[in-house]
Amino acid sequence: MLEVVALSALTAFLTAAGNGAAGEMGKQLLLTTGALARRTLGREAPLPSGPDEWRSLAGQVHARLGGDPQLADEWARLVRSLPEQPTELARARELPSATRYFTDRQKVLKKLKREATRPAAGRPRVALLHGPPGVGTTEVALRLGSELDSRFPDGQFYADLRDTSGGHGPDPATVLLRLLRQMGVTPDRMPTTAPGREQLYRRLTAGRRALVVVDHASSVAQVRTLVPATPDVFLLVVVSGRPFALEAERVAVPALTDRYAVQMMRKVAGRQEIARARARMPGVLEHCAGNAYALKAEAMSLLAEETVAQQRAAGPSARHPVRDAARRACDRLGPETARLVRLTALGGWPAIDAYLAAAAADVGPQEAARMLEDAVAAQLLDFVADGRYRFRPEVGRYLAETAGPEHGVAECSAAVERALDALLNRALHAAHAALPQSWRTEPAPDAGEAYPDEAQGVAVLAAEVGNLVRAVSVAEEHQHITTALRLARALWPLQLKAGYWDEVLPALRAAARCADEHQPRSRTAAGIHFQLAHCLGELKQGEEAGRSARAAVECERAAGHVRGEASSVELLGLLSLYQLRWEAAYERFTEAEGIYRRITPGQEGERDVARALALAERHQGRALRGLGRFAESQRLLESAARFFGEQGEDYNRARALTDLADTLHDAGENAEALTKAGEAEGLLTPAAAPHLRYLAGLRLRCEGGR
Repeated sequence: MLEVVALSALTAFLTAAGNGAAGEMGKQLLLTTGALARRTLGREAPLPSGPDEWRSLAGQVHARLGGDPQLADEWARLVRSLPEQPTELARARELPSATRYFTDRQKVLKKLKREATRPAAGRPRVALLHGPPGVGTTEVALRLGSELDSRFPDGQFYADLRDTSGGHGPDPATVLLRLLRQMGVTPDRMPTTAPGREQLYRRLTAGRRALVVVDHASSVAQVRTLVPATPDVFLLVVVSGRPFALEAERVAVPALTDRYAVQMMRKVAGRQEIARARARMPGVLEHCAGNAYALKAEAMSLLAEETVAQQRAAGPSARHPVRDAARRACDRLGPETARLVRLTALGGWPAIDAYLAAAAADVGPQEAARMLEDAVAAQLLDFVADGRYRFRPEVGRYLAETAGPEHGVAECSAAVERALDALLNRALHAAHAALPQSWRTEPAPDAGEAYPDEAQGVAVLAAEVGNLVRAVSVAEEHQHITTALRLARALWPLQLKAGYWDEVLPALRAAARCADEHQPRSRTAAGIHFQLAHCLGELKQGEEAGRSARAAVECERAAGHVRGEASSVELLGLLSLYQLRWEAAYERFTEAEGIYRRITPGQEGERDVARALALAERHQGRALRGLGRFAESQRLLESAARFFGEQGEDYNRARALTDLADTLHDAGENAEALTKAGEAEGLLTPAAAPHLRYLAGLRLRCEGGR
């Protein structure tokens, strides 16, 4: 079967296993591949760190197969058992609806259509659409998608980067993550590395006819990996502000001329309203300076019958149409509503709802909800979905900057503190509901809304993740250090249960720096370093993950927290395991077991010891499998499976049985391996689809070896 494991096929397989899908079964495939590589080479083969190293490893393995038909056959069966990779692009239309008030822009659209439809001639189809804030760049992109809908039958995909918590937007890997989710990639098949995601993006779009729009991009790095390698994919990058140096057709969106500005206002307010306001139209046009957002806001004010006196009080143009429109919108609102939007804007929250706005302004939720609707009508807020809103970036900045002069520093500080407290309360309730038995989550507060179960707790954290990540930075900036650290700790269920590693990573990095500065060598610092190490490990950033895990060990040891120290040493072992450093992993797992055994009756963590020791046995068994010590591995894995069976933990028992089946297969005991694989399958529900797929592949390998 040497033809099945040709060097090119072997390289592709190893690279796929290394880039790896997320989740436990992606890791299981990596361990299986690493264990076979070690047996093939007769030495440890640590996880390669890049494409060149993967090619080198493939070459070394391939060189051994020519003289060993049995190994060649085993590699062939492993390659064939690889779960099918997603290759079908979900034919989705993810672009939001275009506005009905779209006016002019025909020249801009013509340039974009020319780029989208020109002969490829070996050049990727890419356009960079740019213009000042509020001029209408987003609306042009949406209109283009609507007009060229039939040109892109394989889908239109849209990533709006303004709704993220970071000041500079998401990193390239996170942008890819968001687009791949739209393209139908499920969490269990999502690569954890940036190269793996790029490779999957290119595979999904190959030969397709699709539109990819990235809105509010802020750097070349965010979009460089999205440049299509296939002729019928069109990448449209939208920049609000100055363009950056992307190799693309640059298309500027200019200000509307007076003729089209009036035409747009007629669409919004109606001919009669514009006719009645004819006397003041020259001043309106001067104020708005052809800015689409400002013109729409002004037209909406005419519908609200703004008086001539109010228009005159606005003063001369400040040469900032969006800010000028926001100022006049605040003037039209009642003072309490204007106060609410200013104070809410202070946090720079990615999304707001009545709960958060009520806390910031210190009003009731129902009153806040009414005020938010008034702000939407005044064009100060955009409705998103599910009772959530967001500010346009320039509008939000203007409101935040004017909050201090309007309401005073003390009131602004109090508003931020109230908003942070509200977010923390919601996060603590949700985290406790998601992990009610975990010592890594705080007890739920007495006040606030409790959530009924794990699913609801995770769902609330997921819906609020952008605000919570932002809140960590806001709390640190305002010197609410304890709040910042508690917020970061509350993100743990999102890491553990929902795989939100990309999303929470910025907050954990900020919190770790904050903890080291303000609460060094404490249990809190240890917990945050543990979370950071876990997150980095899942994203295969092994070196940095190891540093954070070692910091967690040192902090737990300094704080005298035995259970935490053991758990952090165990994490070091897992990081070594998934780097295919079997000996180091086994040493760490053995060390962790010894620390757990130091917990005496009546000591904190006593109730967790039995389960922790069973997990340590399982992990030791996995490491021993990689070392080729199959009998010892089998004994430990059988013990762990027995414990989880006695405790009624079906899923953990299935995981241990899967490890045991893998070990038995490696030892050549395929009949027994099939028995254990069957036992594991019987414990799993259809929801464990990735695990069942892995077991199906293991069954194929075992049946081929009998």
